[in-house]
Amino acid sequence: MFLLDHRLQFPNVENADDDGLLAVGGDLSPERLLLAYRNGIFPWFNEDSIILWWSPDPRMVLFPEKVKISKSMHQVMKSSRFRISWNTEFEKVINACSAIIRKGQNGTWITPEMKYAYLRMHQMGIAKSMEVWENDLLVGGLYGIDLGDVFCGESMFSKTSNASKYAFISLAKELHRKKYKLIDCQVYTAHLESLGAEEIPRKQFIEILKG
Repeated sequence: MFLLDHRLQFPNVENADDDGLLAVGGDLSPERLLLAYRNGIFPWFNEDSIILWWSPDPRMVLFPEKVKISKSMHQVMKSSRFRISWNTEFEKVINACSAIIRKGQNGTWITPEMKYAYLRMHQMGIAKSMEVWENDLLVGGLYGIDLGDVFCGESMFSKTSNASKYAFISLAKELHRKKYKLIDCQVYTAHLESLGAEEIPRKQFIEILKG
């Protein structure tokens, strides 16, 4: 376990424990956050916790060309039910992600400190969002860190059926068109697997990230 101080540095990700926990402490400055993401590290902690930094092995990722679209979602994608916008309501998206009640989770890891940090990243053009609209209402979306050829997904929300899936699939299609290498999904969930995400060794993930 490494304790970070004011110096802008992280230990090698190979030093993470079996759960992927690499270091504690430090801050959420844009410079530290960008350094973290460029090295396969991300912050994740509860409201009453010190800042925790993670680099799990294996790593859950989606190669954009491998996104899975079910027959029912094909129909949704072809319909005019939803409308997509890109990076126009970042603050509303991160607020909605923090407010969603998630099964088995008490409170939110998207604390006021985290919101402020990612809003600063958004103002710098690094953190971006995708919004899903239905009848001019914001009903779904996602946000993450855009490294130029890798998108590090942070959180999604949905206020109506299929809205977050619509956002994720739309993101994958857009990033495939732009020739991005992958979407970092961080850790395994069955929901992400159903959309085509897969686990790869951390070493492979780092090689892609830095390639």
